Amino acid sequence: MTGAAFAAVIATLAIPAGAMLLLAFVPSWRLAARLNALASCATVAAAAVLLFHRPAPDGLFLVDGLNIAFLLLNGLVGFTTSLFSASYIGHEIGTGRLAPHHLRLYHAMYQAMMLGMNLALVSNNLGLMWFGVELATLSTVMMVGIYRTPAAIEASWKYLILGSVGIALALFGTILVYLAAQPALGGGMKAMQWTGLLRHAAALDPALLDVGFVFLLIGYGTKAGLVPMHAWLPDAHAEGPTPISAVLSGLLLNVALYALLRFKILLAASHASIAAGTLMEGFGLATLFFAAIMLYRRRDIKRLFAYSSIEHMGIITFAFGIGGPIGNLAGLLQMAMHSLTKSAIFFAVGHVAQAKGTQKIAEISGLTASHPFLGWTLVAGIAAIAGLPPFGIFTSEFLLITSTFARAPLLAVLLGLGILLAFGALLLRMTGLCFGAPSPGNAPSSAAATPLLLHLGLVLAVGIALPGFLYDWFAHAAALLG
Repeated sequence: MTGAAFAAVIATLAIPAGAMLLLAFVPSWRLAARLNALASCATVAAAAVLLFHRPAPDGLFLVDGLNIAFLLLNGLVGFTTSLFSASYIGHEIGTGRLAPHHLRLYHAMYQAMMLGMNLALVSNNLGLMWFGVELATLSTVMMVGIYRTPAAIEASWKYLILGSVGIALALFGTILVYLAAQPALGGGMKAMQWTGLLRHAAALDPALLDVGFVFLLIGYGTKAGLVPMHAWLPDAHAEGPTPISAVLSGLLLNVALYALLRFKILLAASHASIAAGTLMEGFGLATLFFAAIMLYRRRDIKRLFAYSSIEHMGIITFAFGIGGPIGNLAGLLQMAMHSLTKSAIFFAVGHVAQAKGTQKIAEISGLTASHPFLGWTLVAGIAAIAGLPPFGIFTSEFLLITSTFARAPLLAVLLGLGILLAFGALLLRMTGLCFGAPSPGNAPSSAAATPLLLHLGLVLAVGIALPGFLYDWFAHAAALLG
């Protein structure tokens, strides 16, 4: 590992770790918000260095074509969300919904979450990756309940209990994979390293690998919001601060699915193991249809987009299940486009809820007339997340459907029907929220325009013309998935 590359890897962990400790003692919430944004900016800069200085794997860290994409996406959305968070939190303090002394916990836990996700992404060790996902989960649990209302505390507890069950199942699955590796690699750290496991995949016990993957699919699938382990997600989105909704949908779900993908790669290299893709296809389609139906029944705007996140995790899981060069490429592109689009939607929704003083869909209408910037950006965001051209999600879903038609036409029909079902619900809600007679409400004190426009601009640019270097990057990562 070269000096620059090693320093960049360490920086992606040391910066949020140091910021977490510092922000726990900063009394001024205004200063803390600026420091939070500065630390997030430094983290994404460190991740960007890894594009040019790729380290060789060692016993603890692994940076390859797959996780570098996640690291950069993680850093970018973490930084833009910290900018949005500063204006959002300022309004919440002004209205008395949040007390200034609560924000030391909020900002410290924000950086703890970034630390946990980055640790999970760069780890070359099964146990260290599990610990990173758990750290990210526990930190977001604490932020979900920061309003201290009965509903927020209930949502936080539900998230904690279901998340703990999920991570316990993932731990058990990790132990089974370790046991499967022991005969070939011996005990200790060598049997926990991804690079060593992949080199000796054919020698691993296939029976233990199969059982382990089932536990891992359920465990990490809980964190990814797959049905039927999704119940924590809508409550956490609805009751927690909107910046946390943005990072939950845009980042944490991706990290949980990334962990699952690492094990899928391992099973694919062990030719005697079960076809992990078939299980993922089933979970993906079930998640897609359930979420699409539930979109029609939502009465809370943040719950609406929480179920939209569940829907997209179903599509992404299905894409990686169907696999192949195009399926994996579509899944990776869908993950990136969903992260950028959904976080932008939550940026808009957060300011809309502050402007209208409510999250109830029935009490929000005519946004394009009463709040033109928020209204039209929300229209663009909903059009993008629904898969309309020329946005990037249209590109990824088109690739996925055409690839699936070539391999399994019936599954492609089911996938298309699920996407159309969700599209109808989103179109219905968009017309009510953004058009018609404006509902009462005051203009928000400030709106974080830059993160919103940056995210939507990137999604639009990718949809119009996917740059060659970006295509090569995603194609290389797709090839690693098999």
